[in-house]
Amino acid sequence: MRRFLYILIALLIFSANCQASIPLKKNTQKASSVVQSEKYLNITSQANVLYAENDIKGAFNLFLTIPEEERTAQNWLLLGNILQDQGKVDEAIFMYNKAIEADDNFYKAHYNLGNIYLNDGRPNMAIEEYKKVIKIKPEYAYAHYNLGCAYIKLGKYSKAKFELLTATDYKNNVADFHYNLAYVYKKLNKEKQAKTYMEYYNKLIDNQWGTNV
Repeated sequence: MRRFLYILIALLIFSANCQASIPLKKNTQKASSVVQSEKYLNITSQANVLYAENDIKGAFNLFLTIPEEERTAQNWLLLGNILQDQGKVDEAIFMYNKAIEADDNFYKAHYNLGNIYLNDGRPNMAIEEYKKVIKIKPEYAYAHYNLGCAYIKLGKYSKAKFELLTATDYKNNVADFHYNLAYVYKKLNKEKQAKTYMEYYNKLIDNQWGTNV
């Protein structure tokens, strides 16, 4: 008997799993319209190394030595990531918005900002950010998924279905994508489709357990 069969096929009681997925954290690749001087390029490189090595305090303090007018979108993003990890949400929002000011096409800042809004119970604001991500990077599956989650929170299940299906088109092996599709189809009274996606979710979870044994 499959490990999760009874829990996951009992569609009458399951709820959506809509915690925002995959914040963009560790990528320190430069992306900005700001052109730094050599001095601050070197500081950025040093701070990126500290950040990658998980010396978060050292990286944060080093980033702060860069004058605001010299900070790249990536600098602002990493400052926001650090503050968000510390639970300083309002300060993180400020940093992500500064990243967007530095480069409005920097999808990572829009994405992380959307995640904050989604987790903070502001789905309409999250939707606006995820739409911007998708306009810049339409193949980014997690943006479609989180946009679907925001629509779920608003009870807009048809729109949620479209975004979740798009997410699975780009990345078909993420269990949560299929779980929330099952939930959405259940809400739309499409029992057959709900069961199909829940069974696929079961398979993915079983495979994950099998690789961890």
